Amino acid sequence: MAPDLNSTKDLFVFLGKSVFSVLEDMVFTLIPKPQKNVAGEIVLITGAGSGLGRLLALKFASLGSVLVLWDINKEGTEETCEMAQAAGATRVYAYTCDCSQREEVYRVADQVKREVGDVSILINNAGIVTGKNFLDCPDELIEKSFDVNFKAHLWTYKAFLPAMIANDHGHLVCISSSAGLTGVNGLADYCASKFAAFGFAEAVFAETVAQKQMGIKTTIVCPLLINTGMFEGCTTKFPSLLPVLEPEYAVRKIVDAILQEKVYLYIPRVLYFLVFLKRLPWRRLTMPIAPRPMPLQANQAGNPAGLGSKWRPTWGTKEGSPKNDGGVSAVRNLEAV
Repeated sequence: MAPDLNSTKDLFVFLGKSVFSVLEDMVFTLIPKPQKNVAGEIVLITGAGSGLGRLLALKFASLGSVLVLWDINKEGTEETCEMAQAAGATRVYAYTCDCSQREEVYRVADQVKREVGDVSILINNAGIVTGKNFLDCPDELIEKSFDVNFKAHLWTYKAFLPAMIANDHGHLVCISSSAGLTGVNGLADYCASKFAAFGFAEAVFAETVAQKQMGIKTTIVCPLLINTGMFEGCTTKFPSLLPVLEPEYAVRKIVDAILQEKVYLYIPRVLYFLVFLKRLPWRRLTMPIAPRPMPLQANQAGNPAGLGSKWRPTWGTKEGSPKNDGGVSAVRNLEAV
């Protein structure tokens, strides 16, 4: 009899918390949630040498945070460092780090702890996209997608989460993707790595809640296409419904979500509805989420530094893929969502 009573009690507690969470979300949809102060917080951003990572660094610089910038591109990281100082940051530290290499992540993390201190906000932003159909994608590029887009999160969490737990203070930010919510044609490896990053971040969030580590916050970000170097020149099947996001807008929404300690952020908002539709039998209705590549010539401006002119930042086309002669060394220089 007692087990039945306990089960009933647990059910009512669960339902009560669920209702409270829904009501809380409704209230804060109408009334902006108070934002926390991040001045003096040590913020580490991976993939900070360009694109979204650079803009995130500049935003946190204006908020008075201590910045730790990681990127495989030394020149780009140093440039971001100078821009952050010009934006008002008094303490900025730039490190060259290949986040796909576990031992290098641990080595640079130890250096950060010695030279800067305990990281309190960790933003895993670095990512790559190959743009090849699954059977056309070489094994080494598939592995690289997982190494950068997913495994790097494992190693950075291992490196910095223990201190957050010891201090009962920290914030874990996972920049996933709309491709981490639903499968997209021509992005099998990218989707798989972003699904993995999403699931990992969500699982660690569940762990912190289960272990009553209430000082550890989590924010999981799933944006649609962002008009950075990786996806410049791309569009979607229904651009009025699913627009390509401007980087400045995406950064503003991401930083607001962090400051308000939101657990999930999908942008644009219609993604919430599309994720709901995905669970219904008429799954084909969610396919508008798939990007549509622009003609080859339209992508010339999107070539990141370090890649040949043959590379195009489009999704799901052979023409928009790094060529085999580019190999892993070409893809390693990419940074974006």
